[in-house]
Amino acid sequence: MIDWTHWHNEPFLIGGLIFLGWLYAILTGPWRERLAPGQSYPRSQAVMFYSALVIFYLAVGSPLDQAGERFLLSAHMLQHQLILYPAAILFLLGLPDWLVRPVTGRPALQPVLRILTNPVVCGAIYTATLTVWHLPEFYDLALQNRPVHIAEHFMFFGAALFYWWPLLSPSREFPPASHAWQMLYLPAVLIAMTPVFAYITFSPDVLYPTYEFAPRITSLSAAADQLLAGAMMKLVGMGVAILAFGVSFYRWYQTTEKKHPALGKR
Repeated sequence: MIDWTHWHNEPFLIGGLIFLGWLYAILTGPWRERLAPGQSYPRSQAVMFYSALVIFYLAVGSPLDQAGERFLLSAHMLQHQLILYPAAILFLLGLPDWLVRPVTGRPALQPVLRILTNPVVCGAIYTATLTVWHLPEFYDLALQNRPVHIAEHFMFFGAALFYWWPLLSPSREFPPASHAWQMLYLPAVLIAMTPVFAYITFSPDVLYPTYEFAPRITSLSAAADQLLAGAMMKLVGMGVAILAFGVSFYRWYQTTEKKHPALGKR
């Protein structure tokens, strides 16, 4: 059964999160004058960045990880959604432009970064990463092998950063895509992810042996748990995408009205 008092404290996980928090504090504090003379401390962005680290830890370090790793596919899906949505979104929103400029501003890196930050490439990386990891061979391997499971979660987080970059890029060199592009990009990724959702939700078989033979800790059978996980993948992903689409549409409308104020009076 699940030990609801157990929280992961592996040095790699705790040390990595502490290191990221420390590095952000140093770069935005004592070293800020070197990177961006005259810039004030990005208080609101710091709150978002550290919130991202907390959410990431709650996803992979709390008892939810034990539930998702050993018993419930739906719990594992919730972990992934915490990583893909609030953690990745807040992480990007927490980065000031001047903090990423030492990387994005390097001429030698810009040709590669221009390709990697193209919306088509970002969507393809996200879709391919999630698709491959949800294949039974890879998914169950991650459940049985702790280092592989850690690699899976970090790859999901990295793929999510690519997914959100065309909408939330903090970089002036590689800014967010135009609002029109964003409104095409979001439904396109949803459509590209549909086969994965359909594969999990409508499979007549339980796809992942770990969950098929796991002790039942809820009233859900393994098949019902898999159905719930597939529905969560689609409905939560769709809800977040619709919300992001609405924000993009509103900003596009606001921009259009500023350029052509007469159109808004018709």
